[in-house]
Amino acid sequence: MMKILLTAFEPFGGDSVNPAQVAVEMVREEIAGARIVKCAVPVVFHKSIDVVAAAMEAEKPDVTLCIGQAGGRVGMTPERVAINVDDARIPDNEGNQPVDVRIYEDGASAYFTTLPVKAMVENMKKAGIPASLSNTAGTFVCNHLMYGIMYHIGKSHPHMRGGFMHVPFLHEQVLNRPGTPSLSSEDIVKGIEAAIEAIVENEADVVVGMGETH
Repeated sequence: MMKILLTAFEPFGGDSVNPAQVAVEMVREEIAGARIVKCAVPVVFHKSIDVVAAAMEAEKPDVTLCIGQAGGRVGMTPERVAINVDDARIPDNEGNQPVDVRIYEDGASAYFTTLPVKAMVENMKKAGIPASLSNTAGTFVCNHLMYGIMYHIGKSHPHMRGGFMHVPFLHEQVLNRPGTPSLSSEDIVKGIEAAIEAIVENEADVVVGMGETH
């Protein structure tokens, strides 16, 4: 049976909840014949990578999929690439705020996901959940973690696939953020589970145009 490590960040930036954490806790333990193991992750530079790298080593999953919050995005957004830089606009949950710092000195400038991100988008949309492919994971702890897991996969887990997906705010988070998009926790769960189905069913990605002009 395929095993998928599903990780989620804790709340940060003044919010009392993180939609990633709320939704991942609700995700089923088995999806499309794959067993789901879960891991909570601190919103802290380097510590986040250490936690997930340890879980990867302990669980030996076939796939590692990390989930994080991207407040302001309209739908679910699998990430195509992570870049080797930390440039924090706000401090992490332990007060760290690196600016223009490389994540790993011996790492590549960028790592691309090895998940079928376009198939994930297609399957989420088929399930009625707004979704699109993202070409930037930002420069905060989300990009940091995605870069870190892909670095460790390249170094130590050559047969593992990995990647990251951002989710929007929950409805309760936008009560004092007028005009900001949000989804219900149920819809975010539905999107994550549809994305996992696509991962299980697609060893290689589908060929569909999802590029951006800017």
